[in-house]
Amino acid sequence: MKKILVLEKNPDILDLIGIVLKDAGYATDLISSELEVFDHIKNFRPDVILLDIISPTAEGTAICESIKAAEDYCHIPVIVLSTHPRAEVVKEICADEVIPKPFDIFFLISVIEQYALSV
Repeated sequence: MKKILVLEKNPDILDLIGIVLKDAGYATDLISSELEVFDHIKNFRPDVILLDIISPTAEGTAICESIKAAEDYCHIPVIVLSTHPRAEVVKEICADEVIPKPFDIFFLISVIEQYALSV
């Protein structure tokens, strides 16, 4: 079973993504705070990380950049979810893929499947 770590600050969206991923057959680790993200990555060992980024600024992309800079985790695909109109810029900085919010559930699952199969 492929494992997806989801870091989403909005609890309603986090719950929705959790339900959808579980129904699609994924194991999930759902977190709403960046504080212990590396502990979760180390212990859960996700195949894909979904990451909520509010703004494609240095502060907004810091966690994504840290994941991609970490030797033990840089191979894990990071899919960014964002409402920011220029969120695509994050692909140039650190993300493997960017999905704009609001997102289509079927599109989200198809992108996750694509990256989960590649690991």
